[in-house]
Order: sequence, then structure tokens, then C-alpha cells
Amino acid sequence: QVQLIESGGGLVQAGGSLRLSCVASGGALSNYDMGWFRQAPGKEREFVAAIRRSGDGIYYADSVKGRFTISRDNAKNTVYVQMNSLKPEDTAAYYCAAVRFGNLLRARDYDYWGQGTQVTVSS
Repeated sequence: QVQLIESGGGLVQAGGSLRLSCVASGGALSNYDMGWFRQAPGKEREFVAAIRRSGDGIYYADSVKGRFTISRDNAKNTVYVQMNSLKPEDTAAYYCAAVRFGNLLRARDYDYWGQGTQVTVSS
């Protein structure tokens, strides 16, 4: 059973940056493709970014392309998302997730989820 723990969220002004981390335990992260999703109050969970287990495939939602960068360090069992030029509309709880096989853009395909970390961007 893989457990995922996110960290790095917080309150930041518009235009600022944050880096979220997701550490895995109970399994090797190298066996999983990884994704970041977010959910704002009253909205559905939405795809943010994903990275293949080998790191050779990376995908972004159009809303974050050019501002967010996903990366992973399999030796540290950790996946990151660097978030720059943050906007108030990026405010949400951010979740990392792991999937063995499936559509990386589809939340329901993921096998394991973290508890989430809150990101709040003030205007």
C-alpha cells in the first residue's frame, strides 16, 4: 500500500511561487506514473500535471502550462511541482496521486492519493 504525503502549500501573493513536494512510502515511486490534481471549493477535482515513471513523458493542463513544472526524483521517492507566477485562480487543495496503468489526465484512474495541501493565492 503506497502512502503519499504532500507538503509545501501555503499563502502567497499573486505572482509568487511555491514548490509542492509529495513523498511516497510503502512502495517504490519508480513503479508509478505520478500526477498532481487540485480542487477548489465547490468545484470538481481537476488535472494539473503528470509525469511518467521514467520522466520521459510530461503533461500539463493548459491553465498551468508555462507556469508550473513537474519533476520527480525516484531515488528520493519524491515528486515535485514548481509553481511560478501564481494567480488567485490557482487557489485550491493540491493532491498528488500515483497510477500503475491508466489515463494520466483522468483522476479516477489513479490508484493512490495523498491527503492534499492547501495553496492560497491572494490578489
